Amino acid sequence: MNGQKFLVQLVNPNAKYPIRGSVGAAGYDLFSSENVTIPVSGRYAVDTGLIMKIPDNCYGRVAARSGLAVKHSIDVSAGVIDSDYRGIVKILLLNNGKTPFEIRIGDRIAQLILENISTPEISPAEDLAATEKTERGAGGFGSTGGFTGQ
Repeated sequence: MNGQKFLVQLVNPNAKYPIRGSVGAAGYDLFSSENVTIPVSGRYAVDTGLIMKIPDNCYGRVAARSGLAVKHSIDVSAGVIDSDYRGIVKILLLNNGKTPFEIRIGDRIAQLILENISTPEISPAEDLAATEKTERGAGGFGSTGGFTGQ
């Protein structure tokens, strides 16, 4: 990210700065700034109490925490934060479990991974299937190999 800084503002007294859990961690842990219960099969946009400036030429990918996914069936949806977004970051959590899920202020709810992006200019093209042939071609789902675990 070429020396750019990842700027983060706390806008809620319950907010906590993102942290990396270890030196090798790819993501920054994000914390809840509110108490909430997500019902079974429900979803809720949990407030982090943060405003961020994602570095230029990057986006923030919000990903599930593996422990919440495995132990409680909590998943993340709508996981993209653009570099020009300056609103309060909320994390859309889905409860795929069999019981309501309680979140408390300060709980780790997701992780944020900063990823470099490329946004080249779009150029009109005609008949790409004919002029830009590949071995795969138009083969869709399952066309490069099947599932053997039946």
